Amino acid sequence: MAATSGVTTKLNILVPGGIGFIGSHCVIELVNAGYEPIIIDNLSNSSEECLKRVEKIVGRKLTYYIVDCLDLDKLRDVFKKHSIYAIINFAALKAVGESVQKPVLYYKNNVGCLFNLLTCMEEFNVKNFIFSSSATVYGAPQYLPLNEQHPCIGDAITNPYGKSKYICEHILKDTVVAHPDWNVILLRYFNPVGAHESGLIGEDPVGKPNNLMPYVAQVAVGRLPVVSVTGTDYDTPDGTGVRDYIHVVDLATGHIAAVKKLQDNPGLKIYNLGTGKGYSVLQMIKALEKASGKKIPYQECPRRAGDLASVYADPALATKELEWSAKRDLDDMCRDLWRWQSNNPNGFQ
Repeated sequence: MAATSGVTTKLNILVPGGIGFIGSHCVIELVNAGYEPIIIDNLSNSSEECLKRVEKIVGRKLTYYIVDCLDLDKLRDVFKKHSIYAIINFAALKAVGESVQKPVLYYKNNVGCLFNLLTCMEEFNVKNFIFSSSATVYGAPQYLPLNEQHPCIGDAITNPYGKSKYICEHILKDTVVAHPDWNVILLRYFNPVGAHESGLIGEDPVGKPNNLMPYVAQVAVGRLPVVSVTGTDYDTPDGTGVRDYIHVVDLATGHIAAVKKLQDNPGLKIYNLGTGKGYSVLQMIKALEKASGKKIPYQECPRRAGDLASVYADPALATKELEWSAKRDLDDMCRDLWRWQSNNPNGFQ
């Protein structure tokens, strides 16, 4: 925190996409850590009801603006009103399958939002940026587990979502070269699941879920009839895709560790945020069956375009340099996910 004449002032952290699934959990952890989040969101895949519940959890009102990061003038207005210490950017479309069907939308949104945020950083002398990246930038794994030295080759990335994150990472790397006094931390997420332990907030995608666990949870609660298991012939123990699932609260605390790292003026840093453990689609379905006490029907389907067999992290660098590691296990993830979904069968509606 900044101190002036013995008075401690909270550092303002701009959080684009701050009432989405990951952003909302990060906002809670920012408040818990003593920072002041400035939230902006365009509500394309989120709900103002989520913000109300976040405010209930933290016990106070939060600063919030309905702003699309593609609208540069409205974005500038937010920077004019607040002295921003750092940006944690969650403003992005994120569904792998959808990106294959709508590549132009994904490039326009994910890269365009970054351009406008960087433009405002230059104009308003903001020098700290934390980017919500993805393990998809690694493409098809050459080895497992994936560490930060694994090559990221654009042509090896199997979907436009991952390519949009790859492009954004390179823009940020070039920007640090041009602005050597800036600090940029790229956080490569694996697969966030779970929900806040209160059961008040969780993942509530608009329309049919594009990611596995919210889909499985909606089947368990009766909103959807059956889980489609896309691909049962991968080279994995049970033939279904293996991913590194991380509790969303652990992911959020990883961002707090990254904000603290900014105080060291680290320049450019890249960290994996994962658990280092892989679970298959069928293992995830069975784990939610255990948490919910319900039988969850599923059907086997062909592989989905852009998907890979196995992806899981080596998170050792984040443990070493950020003093961070995931604390919650698969049972915790599914217990908290089920508490959210069973208490809110229709999400925030």
